[in-house]
Amino acid sequence: MKIQIDEARQLIADVMATYGYDDEQTATIADHLIDTELRGIHQGGLARAATLTERLDRSEPFGPITTINETQSSLALDGGDQLGYIAAKELTTRLTEKAKTSAVVAGTVRNTWVTGMFTYYLELVTAAGLIGFVASGGGPYVAPFGGSEARFGTNPVAFGFPTDGDPIIWDIGTSSLMLADLTLAKKMGEQLPEGLAFDAEGTPTRDAAEVLDGGTITTWGGHKGSGLALSAQLLGILGGSAIAPPWFTDMGFFMCVLAPTAFSDDFAARAGDFAAVLRATRPVDPERPVRVPFERSVSLRAQTRAAGHFEVEEQFVTTLRDVLARRSGT
Repeated sequence: MKIQIDEARQLIADVMATYGYDDEQTATIADHLIDTELRGIHQGGLARAATLTERLDRSEPFGPITTINETQSSLALDGGDQLGYIAAKELTTRLTEKAKTSAVVAGTVRNTWVTGMFTYYLELVTAAGLIGFVASGGGPYVAPFGGSEARFGTNPVAFGFPTDGDPIIWDIGTSSLMLADLTLAKKMGEQLPEGLAFDAEGTPTRDAAEVLDGGTITTWGGHKGSGLALSAQLLGILGGSAIAPPWFTDMGFFMCVLAPTAFSDDFAARAGDFAAVLRATRPVDPERPVRVPFERSVSLRAQTRAAGHFEVEEQFVTTLRDVLARRSGT
């Protein structure tokens, strides 16, 4: 079905308000989820919002975000079991401010869950003319290379670089599938691609329900991706999060922010020049020119905004409307 962007944003905000989030927090959550939809990453939009309500329905009341430790160039936060969209954005905002007086700053968040699309935070960082690196670790859903038992989270990593035009942002999961892919496939009754997952007994499977019921997925990129996943997991643990937290709890989030002017005066211009060099690369397929990371999604976002609506599976809109009616008594 088609849904208007403003209608979808308001629906998410109204639902989240029923769980005790204030106006600023509901706006943050809705903005993040809608931004994901606009980029065509539908598993992270309204479908994800429906999954969040399942976790929120059985949550204890969340607490405030508190500072565990802070120096001029570092920050460690306890998320108070707040949704990661809120906790990670607070870390991003505070580190960006610190980077005005310190060339390199870093921070962590523990006791939070679902930090979403890292591109969202890195757009904020690069808009301030800064470089950012983000990594996260979570509950075990991914097997290390050569194994068939879960040890890693899906553990995304992302880099963001300012240029004199659009930023360059590279944002990937270190697993062959993301958790949002599994939950979406389960809800839609769709099979997973071949060779990417095991059930609880270590038998290859294409059934997302079997994977979510004690199974595991593979890392992206074989042994190289496995090493990257390990690194992300350790950076997530750095802030004090659990080594193997249960579903949607105590995910660890790490961010490092650098001020490029501390190292060279014209980094953004030269980064933009190099992006132009990449685009000018001779393509293997003349119909598919070489792109710089972030270009496709930002172009799609602009197109979707211009249209004013996007396509979404009706069941997710229905679920959110049902949750709103149930919790608000309407």
